Amino acid sequence: MLFLFDCDGVLVDSEIIAAKVDSEHLAEVGFAITPEEVVRRFAGLTSRDIADIIEAEIGRELPADFLADQKVELDRRLAAEVEAVPGIHDLLDRLDGPRCVCSNSSSDRLRITMERTRLFDRFKPYIYSAVEVGTKQPKPDPNVYRFAMEQFEVAPRETVVVEDSVFGVTAARSAGARVVGFTGASHAWPGLADLLTEAGAETVINRLADLPRVAEAFMAWDGVAD
Repeated sequence: MLFLFDCDGVLVDSEIIAAKVDSEHLAEVGFAITPEEVVRRFAGLTSRDIADIIEAEIGRELPADFLADQKVELDRRLAAEVEAVPGIHDLLDRLDGPRCVCSNSSSDRLRITMERTRLFDRFKPYIYSAVEVGTKQPKPDPNVYRFAMEQFEVAPRETVVVEDSVFGVTAARSAGARVVGFTGASHAWPGLADLLTEAGAETVINRLADLPRVAEAFMAWDGVAD
């Protein structure tokens, strides 16, 4: 099987850091929102998509330098603070089959987080930014997952995607892949598993160590169905 991993919140524990930065910067322009609310509302979206939603809600454009300033601060914080999600290196040591990263983050951001966590060399060159490959459409569009499956020439039913956000699960399901929801990063909240299931995840895990067992079950179920 082909294994496709989202990055933020699956490989690297970055979502809570990003949420804190977003909360701080939005407060500076008069939009009060807690980091927890940022995670629940916007996890899985690009910064541009989040800004568009905020602008629609406040009825005005954010400052011209808002996204640039937010990016600089987030990159600085990630480079200093981000850690690998517990268990990812052990999983990669055990996992059979090709693997790839499919993220809404830019390739520059992916390099920052994955190099700090010693994951970059474990996936390169198969590290895809949704806004830089295929149709360049971010999740929830299925673009990046379809692109990855095309590169490996693997059918959707032989592909397992690991996602921590509703938008990511939606993208993977639209691409026809098998989807495992993940709730083991520090930003997860009670109720996230239910939301991932409602979005189309076939099962939800909170330990990456459980992924091989789930993949084996998927193959067994397909064998019974055949």
